[in-house]
Amino acid sequence: MHQEEARVRLLGAAEELFYARGIQAVGMDEIRAASGVSLKRLYRSFPSKHELVEAYLRHRDEGWRAALAAYVKEHAATPADAPAAVFDWLHTWFTTPGFRGCAFINAFGELGAVSEGVVRAARDHKDAVRTYVAGLVRELPSGGPALADQLVLLLDGAITTATIGGDPDAALRARDAAVTLVTAAAGTGPGRA
Repeated sequence: MHQEEARVRLLGAAEELFYARGIQAVGMDEIRAASGVSLKRLYRSFPSKHELVEAYLRHRDEGWRAALAAYVKEHAATPADAPAAVFDWLHTWFTTPGFRGCAFINAFGELGAVSEGVVRAARDHKDAVRTYVAGLVRELPSGGPALADQLVLLLDGAITTATIGGDPDAALRARDAAVTLVTAAAGTGPGRA
């Protein structure tokens, strides 16, 4: 097995186990067993659990944002439709089996006080999501940073509500609020965008 293949298998196992059960509940030996990678190769790839956790978060960030962007690109006919599509995607994600909320908020809650890498990865993810949302609303009249910040607050609030309350429809309520904000920013008056 090549080092890159081992890394891919380790990240896949880490993502499945860490997301499902939490980081502190999963040991390196479980990841080794689930990945089929030797302990020696595991530690050659990731010398510490904190390095594996940071790599897992960065890997998850790439996949999460790519899935969101692909959905929005496919489902938003106009720039004004894009924010609503974000929340439609969230609703779909919230209803998937095994949904456990935001991996970055979860990891920050578990390890933020002791892992600079987790803090950095979580902040980088949140910054990248904000940049993505800002890009979606940039073309709207009054679609500046304030609107992007408001939409990201709705996004994070919907994720947290769906996770803690077990309510996937939080995404739909947040969508309604997002549409109201986008409509106001677009200057098209009351109604749905």
